[in-house]
Amino acid sequence: MNLGGPISAEPRINDRIRVPEVRLVGPDGQQVGIVAIQDALRLAQEADLDLVEIVPTGRPPVAKLMDYGKYKYESAMKAREARKNQAHTIIKEMKLRPKIDPHDYETKKGHVVRFLNAGDKVKITIMFRGREQSRPELGRRLLDRLASDVEDLGFVEFAPKQDGRNMIMVLGPRKKKVEAMAEARAAKAAKAESGSRVRDREDSADGPDVAESGAADDVLAQNDTSAHDVAVHEAVEHDAEAQDTVVQDPAGQ
Repeated sequence: MNLGGPISAEPRINDRIRVPEVRLVGPDGQQVGIVAIQDALRLAQEADLDLVEIVPTGRPPVAKLMDYGKYKYESAMKAREARKNQAHTIIKEMKLRPKIDPHDYETKKGHVVRFLNAGDKVKITIMFRGREQSRPELGRRLLDRLASDVEDLGFVEFAPKQDGRNMIMVLGPRKKKVEAMAEARAAKAAKAESGSRVRDREDSADGPDVAESGAADDVLAQNDTSAHDVAVHEAVEHDAEAQDTVVQDPAGQ
């Protein structure tokens, strides 16, 4: 009976190890032997490491000198990588009619090919209606045709079988799920790298255009300034001529 609350999954370390002696293992895995707990703690402190109880049920318990924080981090990374590469069996389903249209058949077959390439199983269901139920050979022929069309990618794991109004067949992938996941990640990384190279080329191609555009803007600005100066000069000369005319008229009188 657990009267002290939930049992911790963490191992006991350092002064939490409440035993008189331990079988000590060094940081590199070497066997030190059975030592008193005080001596084991002193060795851990001198090496700037932790004393970690790795086999609490041993007689005496086995403890190891290690960097516990680093050990926890590396263990978490390994567990994360294992979960990432873990293959989950997924069964996709595709439903067809015995008298399916050729175009619809190609579309459905394309989905089956995609599922098998991803490492998934595919459950194929032929749905019979009305008088079609009296002709199960139509469904069997269609299933055999589909299995033949995708035999390079999958195999018949569960042979066609009548199930009420339906006929069912299961295709298994020839490619393992882990391999399919690795290929998908590699393709995604290659696509991202290719996109990055395209963006770099576009940026480098835009560089000269930007410079030429800036130079063109400078030329236009200079032209505008020159035109403005000419207009101002002509206006000044025109005003001067007008003033001369006004002064000379009284003299003429």
